[in-house]
Amino acid sequence: MPAPERIPPRRVSPQELLAKGELTVRGRISGASNAVLYCTVEYEGVSAACVYKPVAGERPLWDFPDGTLAQREVAAYELSEAMGWGLVPPTVLRDGPYGEGMCQMWIEASAKDAALLALVEGEEPEPGWKAVGLADVGEERTALLVHADDERLRRLAVLDAVINNGDRKGGHLLPAADGRLYAIDHGVTFNADDKLRTLLWGWAGEPLTEEAVEALRRLSANLADGGPLAGRLAELLTVEEIDALRRRVADLLRTGRHREPSGQWPAIPWPPV
Repeated sequence: MPAPERIPPRRVSPQELLAKGELTVRGRISGASNAVLYCTVEYEGVSAACVYKPVAGERPLWDFPDGTLAQREVAAYELSEAMGWGLVPPTVLRDGPYGEGMCQMWIEASAKDAALLALVEGEEPEPGWKAVGLADVGEERTALLVHADDERLRRLAVLDAVINNGDRKGGHLLPAADGRLYAIDHGVTFNADDKLRTLLWGWAGEPLTEEAVEALRRLSANLADGGPLAGRLAELLTVEEIDALRRRVADLLRTGRHREPSGQWPAIPWPPV
């Protein structure tokens, strides 16, 4: 008699694991301005570490509607996926031990690829680096803040311009052991007003890469009324914010260049880490 056919186990996607798995809080991540909980999530024999940010733990902000930061984190993930760059870890909106919140796959940063930002002497960056600006380092001294001339960071600079990221700090960059770069903490995004604050100004005013232009064209088409992405974002953002998102994408395609500081808002977040 032939042996019975072995049915391979069903593969559980990261999104399904995060959305349907049993969420167990293991501890709180200190130093964050809002409640950030380190958790494990398990579903159909698959488990992983993740971050859970309950809406109930969000501190009110004067320029964002209360209780909307978790939705913006999910929207940033949706935009990153639509552009084909996978810069934001899998992120979902779900119920948890402390109510509805954002749940995001935990990324372990690799120390061997951590040199993405630096403070250096002199007024010009070394080859392989892009200048951001002079920074006060105390004792009436300044140093040049630079970031790596890295294609992963360049993609992230475009994504941040699209989502209108008001808080791109160095501590939000997570280079993984497999060579990929992830970015986290996207609660203060998608405001209808210009809020772009970032450490990734090294390409300001330079032409966009062909890859970025193609990604923006795809995104523009996906944001059209009736499209699946537009419908998904309608569950997470306001009509005004989605209209502003479309204008930002259109402006980038029209100019064909990386954003420059507007002068209407502090260009660099503080503290920068």
